[in-house]
Amino acid sequence: MRSDSTPLSNRRTRRLASRRLRRRPVLATGALVIGVLSAATLTGTAPAATASAVDLSAATFTRVSVTTPTVLATPPRPEVDQARAASEAATQALAAVATVQNDIAASGLDIGQPTTVDTAPLEQATERLSDAQVLPATFLPAISDDVTTLTTSVDQRVAELRGGLDAAVAKKKAEEEAAAEKARQEAEAAAAAERAAAEARASDSGSSTGGGGGASWTPAPSGGGGSGDNSPSGAQASARAMLGNYGWGDDQFGCLVSLWNKESGWNYQAYNAGSGAYGIPQALPGSKMSSAGGDWQTNAATQVAWGLGYISGRYGSPCGAWGHSQSVGWY
Repeated sequence: MRSDSTPLSNRRTRRLASRRLRRRPVLATGALVIGVLSAATLTGTAPAATASAVDLSAATFTRVSVTTPTVLATPPRPEVDQARAASEAATQALAAVATVQNDIAASGLDIGQPTTVDTAPLEQATERLSDAQVLPATFLPAISDDVTTLTTSVDQRVAELRGGLDAAVAKKKAEEEAAAEKARQEAEAAAAAERAAAEARASDSGSSTGGGGGASWTPAPSGGGGSGDNSPSGAQASARAMLGNYGWGDDQFGCLVSLWNKESGWNYQAYNAGSGAYGIPQALPGSKMSSAGGDWQTNAATQVAWGLGYISGRYGSPCGAWGHSQSVGWY
């Protein structure tokens, strides 16, 4: 019995051993797959494909890309933007104060108002706004509004100073232009007087006054209107009486009074030391008036007669002579 059972037992043992040997590769392969999957889970990689469930020698793996986390955009903060704008406007306003004050000082002009600007409140408010940047945004709007209000006030003051400076500059320019024009007219009048003096010196007998030259005329007879009164009022009475000799009305008398008030004040002894002009009409030289009478030095009526003849021949009327005098400063 023992001899019969031993071979059977041996065969059974060999079959069991053979089965165990066949199972080992499968178990090993399963363990290896489980290990790979576990490693892929921990490292972020996973096999893309395998050659077979048993043979891993030809298996390939691909790294799975890790998605970058999405960064959310910072939400808008209008309070911060308002504070930044208010701070920039305040900086510009303070710079404008310094600029306009420097311009006024450089011009040396009186703008008719103080040039000071109180910037201390704005500077303090701007500093508070800067310090408040570290606080919650809810604190910013009130401080920003204060800065904006103070900035507006400073800007208005700068505009006032700038307007005052512009007005002062324009006034100075107008004064300089007026002075230059006056100097030009005076120079022209002096040149004309010099030319007239030269003409008078070259002529034996004259028929013009200090401002004219060469007009031909016939003096009105002095005896017809002379009053014998050499005072300014007497000379004016003589002139009024002679107007009709030239066909002029009383409307011309006002121009004549204004003209000779300017020239001599109706003083028959008036003498211009600068030019040498003499008498009521300021004849240049005075001896020209001898054509109207030999008493030209002592008789106002003789001077008036000569002067009216000069005006008639050169300007046509006393108002014509007065208009020329107003334009260029002489007649």
